[in-house]
Parts: sequence; C-alpha cells; structure tokens
Amino acid sequence: MMSDYLSMFTETVFGFFALFVITKVLGKTQISQITPFDFISALLLGELVGNALFDEKAGVPEIAFVVTLYGVLMYSSEIITQKFKRTRGLIEGYPSVVIHNGKLMRDVMKKNKLDIHQLQHLLREKDVFSIQEVEFGILESDGTLSVLRKSDYQTPTRKDMKLSPQEVKLPVTLVNDGEIIYDNLKEKNLTEEWLHEKLKEQGYEKVEEVFYVEYTKGEELFILPFFNRDHQKWDVQ
Repeated sequence: MMSDYLSMFTETVFGFFALFVITKVLGKTQISQITPFDFISALLLGELVGNALFDEKAGVPEIAFVVTLYGVLMYSSEIITQKFKRTRGLIEGYPSVVIHNGKLMRDVMKKNKLDIHQLQHLLREKDVFSIQEVEFGILESDGTLSVLRKSDYQTPTRKDMKLSPQEVKLPVTLVNDGEIIYDNLKEKNLTEEWLHEKLKEQGYEKVEEVFYVEYTKGEELFILPFFNRDHQKWDVQ
C-alpha cells in the first residue's frame, strides 16, 4: 500500500514539472490566448495524464511519453501556423465582426453561437453597458470581445485636448507583506534609510507595521497598513 502512494507521488510530481516545462517552452500566448484547438488538446492531455497516474501498468516513462508527445504536437502546430498562413484559420480560428458601424451582425452572431445576452455580458466586461455606444465589436478567436466605441463615447486623450505630453511614471512596490523589496529600492536609486524616513512622516515607526508600500516618482508614498482588527477593514493612507 505504501509503495502505491509513493508511486503516485512520484508520478504526480513528475507530471507537474513536465507540464510546467511544456508551458514554458510553448510560451505565454498558449495560456493567455487559448484557441479551440488549444482547449481540446489541453483536455486530451489532462485525460491522458490522469489515466496514466491511476493506471497500475503506467509509470513515469509513460507519462513522459504522453507529455512529450503533447509538447511536440503543440509546438509543431505553432510552426505550421507561422510558416503556412492558410492553416491559421483552421487551427487558431478567425476573429468575427459582430458589431459593424453600430449595427448587430446577426448572421455572424448566429454562426458563432452568440446570443444577445452573451454579447451584453462581454460588453459589460469592457465597461460598456449599451450596445448603442459601440461602433465596432470583434469576437476574437479566444472568445474575448474587442470594442471600439463611437467617437461620442470615447474618452478624450491629452492629444485630443491639445495638451502637452507628460512623463509616464511606472509605480513600483517597495514593501510587500511587511518586507522590503530591496531590488526595487536599488532600481529606483533609493535607500532603506530614505524609506524609513518617509514611513515615519506618515506615522509608521517600523516597516513591519505596513503591508504594502507603492512608490511613484514625484508623489507621496501609497501605504496600506496591516489589517485593522478593530474596524475590520483596510486602512488606506
């Protein structure tokens, strides 16, 4: 009995790291932009690995074979779609315009099995609560919706308002969970002494008193202290 658990443990750990390596090799797009082909192959891989884990006759070599074969097939599909453009529609799918010039394309929606309620849900995810605000709506191959609003509903940019451009400042985390992130301090040419001084200015004597600290050049530190047990909420400075 103990040997069975040890065997399952070994196979599970191996399968985990093997899948991790495969996802690293295939790249982030395989995770963030899953296509119907990717979805089917992922289900198939899960079934094969799961069966291998609980099959008494299957072990690490069998799992390694399944994962390797999956990786080869997925990598080959990526190479094929890059070299032969005509295969992209079959493997990856094409985006579909479901709203064109403010009008619903009902035939396209029907073809993609998309009803009005599903469309409204996708629009709300883009902070659009009325179809009349949309000029173009494109259903991507991964099932997400890209939206271009009508000009009357677009947020004006600094260029639209003829304002001079400003420097874009990227915030960085200096403290997380009560611990200083020294790499970020060094990157911004800041010192630990400077950080302690800024914390004291806002009433914190120790770094351990704060949960999160965010730094933006030219602005005051944004600080979140640890959970306030008395008020049952976060204290935001």
